[in-house]
Amino acid sequence: MSDSVTLRHAGDVTVTQAAFCKALLDPRQKVPDGLTNPDGHQALKRFSVYRNNVAHSLSEAMLTGFPVLAKLVGDEFFREMAKVYLRIHPPASPLMMHYGAALPGFLESFPGTLHLKYLPDVARLELALRRAYHAADAQPIDPTALTKLDQPALMRSRLHMSPACEVLVTKWPAKAIWDFNMKDGPQPTGGAENILISRVGFDPVAEVLPNGAAPFVRSLIKGRSFGTALGLATADTPDIDLTATVAVLIATQAITGIDKPD
Repeated sequence: MSDSVTLRHAGDVTVTQAAFCKALLDPRQKVPDGLTNPDGHQALKRFSVYRNNVAHSLSEAMLTGFPVLAKLVGDEFFREMAKVYLRIHPPASPLMMHYGAALPGFLESFPGTLHLKYLPDVARLELALRRAYHAADAQPIDPTALTKLDQPALMRSRLHMSPACEVLVTKWPAKAIWDFNMKDGPQPTGGAENILISRVGFDPVAEVLPNGAAPFVRSLIKGRSFGTALGLATADTPDIDLTATVAVLIATQAITGIDKPD
């Protein structure tokens, strides 16, 4: 007997793709009417096996994509949580590298994690690192290119930022938590962090930015001139450490080009 499962008409019943997907991702749903084995009987066992395989595969994809979250809550809890997540947020793309994008918001309202208020920020960091890993390649500049510009020219210049580059502003020490769990870093302390995510070679990296530097880097990413970005940042933080900020950008290979003024 063939192991195939067929979608076919059963009288006036048609198994639609929407009904099939809804039942596939939610074990509370019954097997769609009209879904049969080759012998004509309803495919209860085969569909159950297929549904379990899909749920397992998606849970494992989540486990791989969020290693620190899984470590914080435990693999068993994470897998069960992932099954709830997939019913609410089914995959929107066949590319599993994108799966889990809605997890930070999910964690903010999931009853089992409400007491762990730092989890959404950790999820945002892990998603950003994943995006950086899959971002387009870009060659970093020679750092000496910046030193060749005098101050007026630098202020009028626009820096090209790596496609892997983004800034996270978190309420909790997400990078410190990530380092503690993945790099045997020190015990996390403190609170909010401004984090630059970039990529060095093929490796995504995260570095904490100096106080007040997040608006500056975000403005550079949006294509504003160096001087405009600095003005927006110093409006809120007059004592921003520009030297330390640029040092972080260079170390993380975040700058990939310079549009010099005429």
